[in-house]
Amino acid sequence: MTSSAEHGEHTSDRPGGTPEAGDAPARRGRVRARRAAVMAVPAAAVAAGLAILTAEGALGVQFAISGMPFTVTATELNGTGFAQFGALDEMAEGSPNAGDTGGQVLVVTSVIKNATLTKLCQSVDLGGTNLVIRAGEGAQKVTASDLTTDSTQLSGDAAFNNIEIGNDASTLDKAGPKGRGPKGVFSQQSDTVHIANLRQTNYATTAGVFKLPGLKLGFSESGC
Repeated sequence: MTSSAEHGEHTSDRPGGTPEAGDAPARRGRVRARRAAVMAVPAAAVAAGLAILTAEGALGVQFAISGMPFTVTATELNGTGFAQFGALDEMAEGSPNAGDTGGQVLVVTSVIKNATLTKLCQSVDLGGTNLVIRAGEGAQKVTASDLTTDSTQLSGDAAFNNIEIGNDASTLDKAGPKGRGPKGVFSQQSDTVHIANLRQTNYATTAGVFKLPGLKLGFSESGC
């Protein structure tokens, strides 16, 4: 999937969409710099410090992100069928959250075919208050299929079974079709993944099925 930003085409956010002299080359330069960073900068993957390189146009989800990050924590995550590679997420055109990013966020996409999470907490800062969701705090755990997260930060104590590092992302097969990235992208996959004390800063999450037993939603002065 490609976007106008990848081809160096940009629309000014000034009234009438008319750029001032010198603006278009500057913005194209910033986008080219971000694309170069995606191609060359390694990102730390969980506490094991596994390096991931990403490539242009690798979108983890097929929708425009809001550009507002949210926090996800869990005391334990267990998954079967794990894949991970880099991506560029895109905000809606003219998003007020774009700032000087050009509406693009560099993320690490993690895909788990089947996942269970204990004591899940998700929060988003709305400016002065936090919307907080909690689930899986009792005997039943949160479960998800085809769980995909696009993260800028991920930490925890991780263990992988039968891990493969350095695959071409287009050849990944352990997490199913949703766990494949674009050709030429550095990636990794494993049969299983276990992460204790999981903490993520995410920009997007999708799942085929997401079951949240004991769901609680409310507002709080503090997040997760």
